[in-house]
Amino acid sequence: MPAFEYQALDNDGRRRKGVIEADSPRGARALLRERGLSPLAVDAAASDARPGQVLFRRRLGGGALALLTRELATLLAAGLPIEEALGALAEQAEDPHQRGVLANLRARVREGSSLAAALAEQPGQFPEYFRASVAAAEQSGRIDSVLARLADYAESHAALRRRVWMALLYPLLLTGVALMVVAGLLLYVVPQVIEVFSSLNRELPWLTRALIALSEALPRFGPWLLALAVLAGVGIRALLRDPARRASWQSLLLRLPLIGRLRLALDTSRFTRTLGLLTGSGVPMLDALRMATGTAGLLPLRQALERAGARVREGAGLAVSLAESRLFPPVTLRLIGNGERAGRLPAMLDQAADHEATLLENRLSTFVAVLGPAMILLVGVLVLAIVLAILLPIFELNTLLG
Repeated sequence: MPAFEYQALDNDGRRRKGVIEADSPRGARALLRERGLSPLAVDAAASDARPGQVLFRRRLGGGALALLTRELATLLAAGLPIEEALGALAEQAEDPHQRGVLANLRARVREGSSLAAALAEQPGQFPEYFRASVAAAEQSGRIDSVLARLADYAESHAALRRRVWMALLYPLLLTGVALMVVAGLLLYVVPQVIEVFSSLNRELPWLTRALIALSEALPRFGPWLLALAVLAGVGIRALLRDPARRASWQSLLLRLPLIGRLRLALDTSRFTRTLGLLTGSGVPMLDALRMATGTAGLLPLRQALERAGARVREGAGLAVSLAESRLFPPVTLRLIGNGERAGRLPAMLDQAADHEATLLENRLSTFVAVLGPAMILLVGVLVLAIVLAILLPIFELNTLLG
């Protein structure tokens, strides 16, 4: 039975929101009236929305997906049926979007669909690896344990993204403050000083003349330069939509000493973590490798993983196939190789992902430790140049007066 999100007024005139199951929107409105509510709007929930509405629907974020998966795994481990567990989660959900997603899942399960089939009807809400893991878990009867692993994966992935953004926050803020300080000096402080220098019948130092020229040009050409920068960014982004150009750009990015290693560590950690989750959930290796390859954002790495998948399909080992790309660290390859030989590949893939995540955090710490002082030094040099440009004519004037 489809689920519908509604907005209605109760007998006291208060607005109510929620999700209701009915055969049709008309049936949903009839049920609302039976409950003493006056319906204002009734729309299909989540994946049942009309095509024109889907564009405005939100997706479940990584944190929300991790929390829902953890709660569902806990309820199923406690012995609740899937339908009852989904109903309980839908009732306690405060976000109408999440409530609609869960109500749709419960409606499909009540109609006799498996949880994996219900998830497949909402591909925009649940990633492919999630749906494949649940399908394999239902076949093996390990749905609660696999959901717990999925929750662990989602939580670790969200935590890694959070640590990356928190590490980059300080340099970004420092760069923004530096730009605002320099722009404020050029736009407000320097013009006032220029009025004092204009009364001097002397040739100003070259540094002062350059500062005055820059201060006068910034208000005149600044908006045009900003518009040109925006157009250049849009043009570069349009050019990088071509896979060949994007692959060439990312290959150049990988050659950079620190940034390339950071980006590669992020993708390899994500790939090994996803592959470990899928193989540990019972997904066949070739399918797991194909889905995990899709998590790689770097096209050179994705192409190398596709070649490795072809080698595995021919019967080669995973570690040997990955080693041919020369993109994976030796420690990661040794862990994967040991896992293949010992029959503990999922566990070794998880260890490899932890190792890559640790390397990523260490490299991020190094990057921030280098970038922070470099930005402070650059700001200091710029401010010193502005101060010297202002003080040099004053020093010359004092010399003349003396």
